[in-house]
Amino acid sequence: MKFLGHLLLAGIAATALSACSIFGGGDDEEKLEPTELLDFKQTLEIRKIWSGKVGDGSKFLRLSLQPSGDGIRIYAASIDGIVTAFNPQTGQRIWRVKLEQTLSAGPGVGEDRLIVVSLQGEVFCLNAADGTELWRSNIEGESIAPPLVKNGVVVIATIDGKLRGLTLFDGTQKWLLEQPLPPLTLRGTAVPIIVGTTVIAGFDNGRLLAAGLDDGVVEWESVLSRPTGRSDLERLVDIDGAIAAVGQDVYAVGYQGQLAAIAVESGQILWAREISSHAGIGADWENIYTLSDDGEVIGLRRRDGNEVWRQTALVRREPTAPVPFNTTVAVGDFEGYVHFFDNGDGTPVARVRVGKGMISGSPVVIGGNLIVQNESGTIAAFTVKQPERPLKSDGPDENGET
Repeated sequence: MKFLGHLLLAGIAATALSACSIFGGGDDEEKLEPTELLDFKQTLEIRKIWSGKVGDGSKFLRLSLQPSGDGIRIYAASIDGIVTAFNPQTGQRIWRVKLEQTLSAGPGVGEDRLIVVSLQGEVFCLNAADGTELWRSNIEGESIAPPLVKNGVVVIATIDGKLRGLTLFDGTQKWLLEQPLPPLTLRGTAVPIIVGTTVIAGFDNGRLLAAGLDDGVVEWESVLSRPTGRSDLERLVDIDGAIAAVGQDVYAVGYQGQLAAIAVESGQILWAREISSHAGIGADWENIYTLSDDGEVIGLRRRDGNEVWRQTALVRREPTAPVPFNTTVAVGDFEGYVHFFDNGDGTPVARVRVGKGMISGSPVVIGGNLIVQNESGTIAAFTVKQPERPLKSDGPDENGET
């Protein structure tokens, strides 16, 4: 079953056969087929600007290898150690380096530096201008969340419940925070965010934590989801996927828990809705967007969490976290399609395909364009094609008409 790809057994061993029996299977397997794509009238024209090749694909490992940008270049990394910088307008390759490691997270970019992390816990810092390696440091933990760079600090979350701050100068550890792991967790890590000088991260025990970027001092903790039930499966409360921030409000969602708006300054929960999701959240000024466990795309009003629309077109298609783009919400799927839904009512407005490889990392908006990387190692840039405007006349013609 595809859902099992999300699961990580921590501390106890289990076989795939017994796990399948937990979630169903056998005669019910046919009911769990992905929703077939339906034809619709495309009302928004999405144009591919360019595409390129990064390296080998990640082969359904659900690694956090997704593009990033700094306004000068777009950067991408592949599982086989390739890190590449592209021209954001043309897609022309600016530089390419190969690291002798299997990469699992990144690249994170900031302050002329590029950070990638290997499956073995090796953190690489590269010069963003030419890809030169500046330092490497081993954190002895697997990371599948993009690293963050700000104010001379590199922030990295690992699947063992640890959040680290490293110095951007040489990779030495500035601070370390740790939360206890439940016996059973989903395979995934909440992508931390930085609001001002505060790092906000979610953990597998259902807690959201805020800490100072420079010193790692905890400012507040908030319980987003509390474990319930008798079995380890019933007590899963992971906060995975993307956390979003708009102004001084943070939005996060947990598995078998709730979606909540939290005040950055205090950690106070402003409102909460009973929604279970492991995919994360996208947000714009009006709405927030998430996925249900089976892949429904949901739009909610940002100010109060009331549901605005719900779209079932991607049920069981392994959709990525929704990403606001222009007047749409963009979502990738397991067949390499990117789906665009109207952000006001959820109506499908466009669909494009990057390639046959699964899109496991969410699309990224960089410089007004949508950048997508699939698990076959293809990267592509898309834009909304604007309607042509009629040419304006400079004055009347020889017949006196304009």
